[in-house]
Amino acid sequence: MASAPQPQLPLFYKDLMPLNSRDHGKWKAKTVDKASWLGNQHAIPLTVEEFPHAQRDYPIVFSSGENPVPLALMGLNEGINVFFEDDGSPRGDAYIPAYLRRYPFLLARLKPDAEEMSLCFDPSADILGDFKEGEKLFDGDQPSEHTKGVLDFCQKFEEAGARTQAFVKELLDAELLMEGEVAIQQNDKPDQPYVYRGFRMVNQEKLREVRGDVLRTWCQNGLLALIYAHMFSLDLMRAIFARQQQQGKGRGMPQHRTGKQLALASRRRYAPHEQHGDRARDPEDGEEQHPTADAQTADEVRLIECRNEHHEGVNAWQERRWAAMALPPNRRLAVG
Repeated sequence: MASAPQPQLPLFYKDLMPLNSRDHGKWKAKTVDKASWLGNQHAIPLTVEEFPHAQRDYPIVFSSGENPVPLALMGLNEGINVFFEDDGSPRGDAYIPAYLRRYPFLLARLKPDAEEMSLCFDPSADILGDFKEGEKLFDGDQPSEHTKGVLDFCQKFEEAGARTQAFVKELLDAELLMEGEVAIQQNDKPDQPYVYRGFRMVNQEKLREVRGDVLRTWCQNGLLALIYAHMFSLDLMRAIFARQQQQGKGRGMPQHRTGKQLALASRRRYAPHEQHGDRARDPEDGEEQHPTADAQTADEVRLIECRNEHHEGVNAWQERRWAAMALPPNRRLAVG
């Protein structure tokens, strides 16, 4: 069974500090070609906008617990990533999730009752600093074009996170997410399958029982295409398993020793500005603020593998609006 995480910062973040011209006016951002902060993380959060791209490379599953999060699996065993080297260099040209590309930045409220959200960063990252070369973060006391681009990216990520939460809520309300288990057999040991647990997926039988008017709505607003993108991607678990074998990683365990192989470590929701338990320091008053924390308990679950025969419409959602899932009003944003 996967261990329950303690209230903490979102995945990869070790600390948070608001970006401001007083302290960081001369700082620059390095250009990097590797995600050194990734380590051997094997499950990365996804937003629904990314499903069409991610489903070509990764199995898309949902974390366990009361508040499931869509995840791209980069390995079937905790601590194993077959798409990146140990130093964070990518293997091949697979899609890189936005959650990875956002680091070390994110939007956060410095105080629980604050309406304004500030652009923060992880000061432990070696990407930002008083470097001779790189993209400057400020022009005088104003954000540079690079920083404005980062702010826009983070805002769009938050909005995509809100749509992702709405998507997951629809699945939960319809009771479509099931516990699961996947067994992968090898030709030389057909009686000793490798069994992986620790995530959830859409239940095909319940999907077939959804009322026609509901399915029509889901088809019109793009939700149904996202469901199929998720289900199509599950067959990639075999490909991930094969890559682990080729790379000599995570050979798995026979059926009688299962239970922890797919302990999904990314179990945070998509509103890090509302849930990280560590402190974001406010440079104006020197005090450390405490954004609220909300962590899930990951229960061991079972997954039944599914196959789908209908492939139409996977990308059609890109041309449709989420009529039934309106976004919250735009929040006020700030860079100090």
